[in-house]
Amino acid sequence: MAQRTAVAESRALGDAGLVTVGIDVSDRYSHLCVLGDDGEVLREERVRTTTAALTPALGRVPGARVVMEVGPRSPWLSRMFSELGHDVIVANPRQIELIARSQRKTDRSDAEHLARLGRYDPKLLFPIRHRGATAQADLQVLRSRDALMRTRTALINHVRGAVKAWGSALPSCTASAFHRAVAGHIAGELRPALLPLLRQIEQLTGEIRRADKEIAAMCERYPETGTLQQIVGVGPITSLTFVLTIEDPARFPKNREVGPYLGLVPRSRDSGDRQPQLRITKEGDVALRRVLTHAAHYILGPFGPDSDLRRWGLRYAESGAGNAKKRAVVAVARRLAVLMLALWKSGEVYEPSRHAHAAEAA
Repeated sequence: MAQRTAVAESRALGDAGLVTVGIDVSDRYSHLCVLGDDGEVLREERVRTTTAALTPALGRVPGARVVMEVGPRSPWLSRMFSELGHDVIVANPRQIELIARSQRKTDRSDAEHLARLGRYDPKLLFPIRHRGATAQADLQVLRSRDALMRTRTALINHVRGAVKAWGSALPSCTASAFHRAVAGHIAGELRPALLPLLRQIEQLTGEIRRADKEIAAMCERYPETGTLQQIVGVGPITSLTFVLTIEDPARFPKNREVGPYLGLVPRSRDSGDRQPQLRITKEGDVALRRVLTHAAHYILGPFGPDSDLRRWGLRYAESGAGNAKKRAVVAVARRLAVLMLALWKSGEVYEPSRHAHAAEAA
């Protein structure tokens, strides 16, 4: 009986035309809602979020349009469903208020809403594209180094704060030399509490150095990073983060489209004659936006060499508008992203003061 039911269901799905599957993914279980071409629910199912359980569940609907929200598990799930021959759409949950603000929100209803939106018009889901498995694995090296850096900074700040509360102060030094420079300046009463932290800081410094060597080796596998490092202020970490995050420069027919993709453009809520100035959207990859901002700070800082980008940013900062300096950093980071994408596409030799020299010659 069960075999005859499965065969009948398979035939019904085969005659349903375009089949759309909405999946609400959770850590342990996922909810599936299968819609036929006429919008009728053909099947609803709750399966474990494992390859062994999802493969046969999606195998019964060959060539379907599969819709899910972006999340921690969506990268490998989207790759798995694509390998099964499905058209996979990964929705941006920040853009789907129908689901986020629903008054009767359940996993079952979320799966159906995703399926119906994907069946009607996938553009309503503001779909994103996950990077490949190799790029994602390489990017985790950068993510791990960032986690090590943040952990070391937190421990250093804790040690400095503890010593200050004891009425003393530690000498200024670099983070990499901290465990050696301050060991002799910690009072005897605090040594049992703080020396273990210094040992942890020393270990973290060693791990960070090993990560830096691995990142340098990775840059050799991605030769386009050398083109981007022509820009003073763009080093191995910034260039590699940019290359691994963007992955394919052809994704952006116009170079300026990379600014909105990284969330470096202001929000807009224009209505009638009102055009308020709002903060940037902060969409896209947080880590890439952060390293671009750090590079912009260096370009505008006291050690930044003369360039068209620096001159433009300084003029922006001196415009006198509210928070002009902060806005200048964001604007330079946005222009820097556009410049890096243009260099990546063209492979040209970077001329930092080309516009200034042309103006002087004229």
